[in-house]
Amino acid sequence: MKITLAGSLGNIGLPLTKKLVAAGHDVKVISSAAHNQSAIEALGAKAAIGSVSDATFLTEAFTGADAVYVMTPPNMGGVNIIANTTAAGEAFSTAIQKSGVGRVVMLSSIGADVPAGTGPIAGLHNIEKIYEKLENVNITFLRAGYFFNNLFNDIPLIKGAGITGGNYPSDVKIPLVHPEDIASAIAEELVKESVGKNIRYIVSDVRTPADLASVLGSAVGKPELPWVEFTDEQALQGMTQAGLPEEMAGLYQEMGVALREGKLQSDFDAQGSPVTGQIKLEDFAKIFAQAF
Repeated sequence: MKITLAGSLGNIGLPLTKKLVAAGHDVKVISSAAHNQSAIEALGAKAAIGSVSDATFLTEAFTGADAVYVMTPPNMGGVNIIANTTAAGEAFSTAIQKSGVGRVVMLSSIGADVPAGTGPIAGLHNIEKIYEKLENVNITFLRAGYFFNNLFNDIPLIKGAGITGGNYPSDVKIPLVHPEDIASAIAEELVKESVGKNIRYIVSDVRTPADLASVLGSAVGKPELPWVEFTDEQALQGMTQAGLPEEMAGLYQEMGVALREGKLQSDFDAQGSPVTGQIKLEDFAKIFAQAF
């Protein structure tokens, strides 16, 4: 198959490209960075260098493909993030229509069923709604859990204060996912015959913040590492002091509220909390300890 991938060679794009090339597919990888071209070609794929906000470029990249994988970067511009994310979705939608590609896999997120109040995930909700209107295109919305890799951001707090935490309690259940498991699910979906618009959850493990503190703490020699529930104000202040732009910090604070209130994971739970990924928290803890 001829397959075009957005996402460059990131945590998902790199293993995904390797899997598809190894399976014998003709793969084209979209990247905004020209310096990635040689790395993409070294993997046996073709490079398409351009912006995911440029519908003309995307149309050219999609034309002739049997299937495409689309994703928007998590921080589109630092300000007006939801609007910029939505605009990128519009560009993808235009390119999908004009190129005539018939099979699309979109990286979405748990909570994308909720229109607002979910932080950065609200942009993915908007994109899902845009794609739902596309005719004669079979689409899988791949709703991923909370990335294990995001937990690397807690290392400075663990080292500096001897705690970890967030603006949600220690007993809330968090659907977690490893990028490798996402890549495997995308690879499966791209070659699968599918009709209409479908939702698939990809989650590797479901654990509580208390589990995170215990397992990750033990992995780094801090078995008594406590989980501290911050107020929303404390969470926002902590993120901005750590250097996160104010708008992005506010969105992450909002996402924590949605997790605390249960609306982020409500549809996932309603679907039976499907866990199909293979990499568990204990597996990730070994990687976390190396980074620590």
